[in-house]
Amino acid sequence: MTAFQTSLFPKRTVAVLVEDIKKLTAEMQELYCLDDIPWCVGYSGGKDSTAVLQLIWNAIVEIKPEKRTKTIHVITTDTMVENPIVSTWVINSLKKMKETAQNLKMPIEPHLLQPEITHTYWVGLIGKGYPAPRHKFRWCTPRLKIDPSNRFIRNVVRSSGETIVVLGTRKAESANRASIMTKREAGRVRDRLSPHPSLPNSLLYTPIEDWQTDEVWLYLMQWQNPWGYSNKDLLAMYQGATADNECPLVVDTSTPSCGSSRFGCWVCTLVDSDKSLSAMIRNDEEKEWLQPLVDLRLELDIQDDRENRDFRRIWGNVQLFERNIDGEISVEPIPGPYKKEWREYLLRRLLEAQVEIRRTAPEDMGDITLISQEELSEIRRIWLEEKHEFDDSLPRIYEEVLGEPFQDLAIASNRLLGTDEWNILEEVCNDDAMHLELMAKLLDTERQYHNMARRVGIYEKLEKCFETSSHSQKEAIENAHKKLDLKNAASDGDVDSIKKNLDSSEQTSDNDVSSVKNETSSKQSSVKQLTWASLKYKSQD
Repeated sequence: MTAFQTSLFPKRTVAVLVEDIKKLTAEMQELYCLDDIPWCVGYSGGKDSTAVLQLIWNAIVEIKPEKRTKTIHVITTDTMVENPIVSTWVINSLKKMKETAQNLKMPIEPHLLQPEITHTYWVGLIGKGYPAPRHKFRWCTPRLKIDPSNRFIRNVVRSSGETIVVLGTRKAESANRASIMTKREAGRVRDRLSPHPSLPNSLLYTPIEDWQTDEVWLYLMQWQNPWGYSNKDLLAMYQGATADNECPLVVDTSTPSCGSSRFGCWVCTLVDSDKSLSAMIRNDEEKEWLQPLVDLRLELDIQDDRENRDFRRIWGNVQLFERNIDGEISVEPIPGPYKKEWREYLLRRLLEAQVEIRRTAPEDMGDITLISQEELSEIRRIWLEEKHEFDDSLPRIYEEVLGEPFQDLAIASNRLLGTDEWNILEEVCNDDAMHLELMAKLLDTERQYHNMARRVGIYEKLEKCFETSSHSQKEAIENAHKKLDLKNAASDGDVDSIKKNLDSSEQTSDNDVSSVKNETSSKQSSVKQLTWASLKYKSQD
């Protein structure tokens, strides 16, 4: 145990733990029979969620069948980038759970949840170009984990009015977890039952909140898994994911455990390294086929990836921030999404890793999929329709790596521009990246409106192309600095500086000038804003 666990959670004897399990069993039976509120049990396949579900199962099975009228939903969120070993373990567990529950007429319904295709990891990273997640830009957690489970729970609330969410969270996991759980105790309606912090009409139930890691393993090893899965295999999986490969069979509370092993997404860049996946490979030669995942994750985990990212934010504007470099403050652009070349490279590397894993994996893992066809189709749509990359490189990359054509006829049948036109445009633009981007956006915007009976909004779209892509990188950054200077002068009421900046700001857009003048709230005459439509249909005056 850690010093934190020892100080706040003193060791309990086996007899005390057995008595606690009896009390929890009675508590769960009473809570289940108290009303018709359905339960949603969070199940990840790990030790804590397995222990909670096992406690619930053993408690409910003792209730008379005619009283088992309330559904217990077991929800598991598959992020689609889970450790393949763990993912397979969880999926097989859910299948076995469903089969056993039906045979025993238990009111337990397993559900495997997934994020929406538009919100998956690869669609965000490779499709939209979101940079690999960091602590200051943790875009993956809500999309992959929180949203799918919350969406399911909200649907249960809509149909039943309310629900009880059961989790295997424990105070002994960390000081931060203990602090959060202690604060929630103030609003409890009864022991271990409190309002859910973010979901209305939902109560949060944490049965093993005071358990230590050793007690969790003791329970799992001494009480048989009720749906016929092997807790010893679970222990072996944790053992294989522990760096020192020591995870002893826990027979009493004095035996050290391997509870510090953490399973998660193999692509996670929020941690220094995927210790569990690396340990699996190091501890078991038969798992060396997982090495391509470790190698690809290292390529994602680049601390300074500015050369692979656009100098503009994803909406096309330059945004500045203050950066401390060796004690000097430097005002620089915030790096934006990944560039086209890097997104294409990551797609190729991902497909190559999938091919390599399928070639070397055991027979039962031979059809492993790192990225689904639905994700590939969505990435292709984003590249074509949102990023205007009409060279349509995804099918070409797919065929070069997998040796078979990419099937996505819905988009392919609707195209007017393609690789040939893109190559010609590259020659015409003579390696001028911004010129190429502007021309591609203009041409593809026209294509998107080609078959529309009413081309409403086309002028605004064309004008947006010029706003975001008509200046070189140097010019765009200089304009952003001028705009910042104007805003600072406006906030200080420095009219002379405003006039000086406006006089020297030939490249500053009319929109920027207008926004700064509005901020000054002055009565000076405003600059008339020119648009694409007003230029095309300007009056003779």
